[in-house]
Parts: sequence; C-alpha cells; structure tokens
Amino acid sequence: MKDKVVVITGGSSGIGKALAEVFGLSGSKILISGRDENTLLEAAKELKNSGVNDLAIFQGDVSKEEDNLKMADYAIQSFGRIDILINNAGISMRALFEDLDLSVIRKLMDINFFGAVYATKACLPEIKKNKGSIIGISSIAGFRGLPARTGYSASKFALQGFLEALRTELLYDGVHVLTACPGFTASNIRKHSLTKDGSSQKESPRNEDKMMSAETCAKYIYKATRKKKKFLVLTSQGVLTVWLNKFFPGWMDKMVFNALAKETDSELKKVNG
Repeated sequence: MKDKVVVITGGSSGIGKALAEVFGLSGSKILISGRDENTLLEAAKELKNSGVNDLAIFQGDVSKEEDNLKMADYAIQSFGRIDILINNAGISMRALFEDLDLSVIRKLMDINFFGAVYATKACLPEIKKNKGSIIGISSIAGFRGLPARTGYSASKFALQGFLEALRTELLYDGVHVLTACPGFTASNIRKHSLTKDGSSQKESPRNEDKMMSAETCAKYIYKATRKKKKFLVLTSQGVLTVWLNKFFPGWMDKMVFNALAKETDSELKKVNG
C-alpha cells in the first residue's frame, strides 16, 4: 500500500479514522472527508501525531453529488491520483417503523447508499485507470434485517447490491471491489444514531466494552484490501448470524428480536410486552 492514494469518506472518527491510521502508517497517502471542519481538524492532528504524514482533509457532505466531485478533484490536486476509495460514511437509526418519520429513512439512504454511489462515481475514472480498489463498509445488517433499524438495514442491503453489481461490471477492468461487513463495533455510530423523529440518540444502547474495537476492525479491512478479497464478515457472531439466517430464517427472526429487545430502552420491549 506504499504511496497508494486512499480516499476515506466519514474519515474523521470511528472506523474511518482507524482506517486512515492503518493505511497511513503503511505508507499510503490519505484524504479523509467529513461534514464537520472542527472534527476533521482534530482527527488530522491525532493522525499526524500517530505518524500519518501524507494527509489531506476535505470538508463536504457525502450525500451531495457535487461535494463528492469536489472531493475527488481535491484528492487529485493534493496527491496526483486516486487508488483506493473507502465508502465509510454512515449513520444508523433506532425506532419502530410504525413510529418512524419517513424523512429518517430518506436521510439514511442519502448518506449510507447514495453517498457511496456519488463517491464511487466521482472516483471511478481514476480507480479504473490505476486498477485500484473500491471498498464499501457495510454491516451484518446488510445480510440480516434488524428490527427497529429498518432504514439502516435497507440502506446496507442496497449498498451490498450496488457493490456486487459493480464488482461484476468491473470484472475485466482490473478493479478490486470489497464489501466489508463489521459486526457490532465500538464506534460513535450508535451515539449519533437517529431516533423516530430524526434527533440523535446521544447514548449507545449497547455495552461497547465487549465489542471489537474500530482499530482491530480497520486492520482486518486493510488485510482484506491487500489480499483483494471480495467479502469480509467480521466477528464470530457476525459470521454465525449470516450463516444461520441463510438456512434458518424463521428461527433467526425470534433470535434477533430477543437479542435486540435486551438493549437499553428498546422499543421492542413494547411489542412483546
């Protein structure tokens, strides 16, 4: 990965920042994007302190097509090329569908799905030219729909369909496409998760101390990129969930419901009394 130019959307925190560090310390040149300038500047400071020297930041909204075009142009201006795009920007939600304002689902699709579509479209000419990689950070929720997370699950299913179709289209162009599916990972995504009216959840409903760290997750994704893997499913729980859901979907409905009903203030508790 030495001297490869890596563009990471949503790169100012969580898995995105961890990816910037692991690729950067391996000799890659990094551009991280995000909506909040202060968060980007703080992330850049931390990354440089950790030894990531070839680093640029871009403030923009991944859900806007024009911002993604500007991001790709800025990466080329900064480093002369683009080799790898990591579609990491994402947001989650937690609410029963019947209570949910539909604007929440639209927002999730705009960021989680269309954000990846726009960024990929903007970077694709460079990636094809350099026979690089397109990476999508999906989720186990892209294999198994999660109750009280209908919008999140739908966006990840859509992302995985997009990546699979794209991987097949680019089969003979020398472009590597990876769909990476972390299980529950300790990051700030649950703290910024949207509630039924679109406001932020603020606190994670799960105990994150026992989850895979963002740094460990990033190392697995880095290795999968080097090996040009097509799929990466992380954590034993994640692998088991995908396998069991394929063969025992009805039984998994009950298992997943019961597991998520144990979350703090879970709306599912109201459903089964």
